Amino acid sequence: MKRVAAAGLIALASSPAFAQAQVFKSASGDLRVETVATGLANPWALAFLPDGRMLVTERPGRLRIVTRDGKLSPPAEGLPSIFARGQGGLLDVVTDRNYAQNQTIYFCFADPYDGGGRTALARARLVDGATPKLEDLKVIFRQDGPPSSGNHYGCRIVQMPDNNLFLTMGDHYSARDQAQNLGNHIGKIVRVRPDGSTPPDNPFANRPGAKPEIWSYGHRNSQGAAINPASGKFWMHEHGPRGGDEINIPQAGKNYGWPVIGYGIDYSGAKIHESTQKEGMEQPIIQWTPVIAPSGMAFYAGELFPRWKGNIFIGGLATRILVRLELDGEKVTREERLLGDLNERIRDVRNGPDGALWLLTDNSAGRILRVTPAK
Repeated sequence: MKRVAAAGLIALASSPAFAQAQVFKSASGDLRVETVATGLANPWALAFLPDGRMLVTERPGRLRIVTRDGKLSPPAEGLPSIFARGQGGLLDVVTDRNYAQNQTIYFCFADPYDGGGRTALARARLVDGATPKLEDLKVIFRQDGPPSSGNHYGCRIVQMPDNNLFLTMGDHYSARDQAQNLGNHIGKIVRVRPDGSTPPDNPFANRPGAKPEIWSYGHRNSQGAAINPASGKFWMHEHGPRGGDEINIPQAGKNYGWPVIGYGIDYSGAKIHESTQKEGMEQPIIQWTPVIAPSGMAFYAGELFPRWKGNIFIGGLATRILVRLELDGEKVTREERLLGDLNERIRDVRNGPDGALWLLTDNSAGRILRVTPAK
């Protein structure tokens, strides 16, 4: 993971605004990390448009289009009111599976509510132009339960092949016991249709007293989710406290244990969990103690790194790394930690249409990074 010295700086002919790229080591060969754009305030999510440009959210409440050569559009007009405090703000964004026909995007954000914020999911039509605009905006889901003062919103979106949407959410930090309460959305993953209605096959759609949108429960704070292309299943990861970051494959109606079971302790050092296992509660695919502070998640599906096909890539916030996981089915067989010398909080990880890995760095002068083999 060491940098190839100061001599590993390469001029970028394709991006004249940025003078250098860096080269880093990996078990599969040297990696070239190119800065494509900078000057983004705490960028949180990246989504590719059909022409290769990118939608990027900034946590303070801005959505921009970024060109391949790093030019940032003005902030898009038409966003709703956003509670931008602490971990809250404008968070994930994805394009609809039929975006080329309908120009529809989905985004999640901290919705101002009762003096705090709650996770909400919206859809809108993106009108391209010198200043992008959102039209036909509709908030299709709002989290029910006590508000957050600024922490643990979760807020990753995945659209499945049947067009239904998964949305991850957090426990708002101060309401962790509510993750076991099916009467609200705290600490849950929900599944809704593109118009926000409830799919009739949701596990709690017909249970009195339960929120019909709930897919799974007992989650702490999930900031990464993706479809595994090998199985078509929905995977996600979630933050633990001091210990116990997890990857899970959420199944309909299952309980993932928070805060009853887990592998961590409170930030104070106090005990949180009854144990690490309990009947009726699911075990993670993998857990990290100490934590990696995960954010963003992608199964690599490109051609530039053939040895990495099907590997999981996860950004590390506090650890300032990119984690690569090799799989045998649903079992993690190897872990590699990359880009440590970059010394950046990695907020999002995406497959690019060019076969590269694309990353967002989370700080007040955030960057878009493109990772390719160093040739």
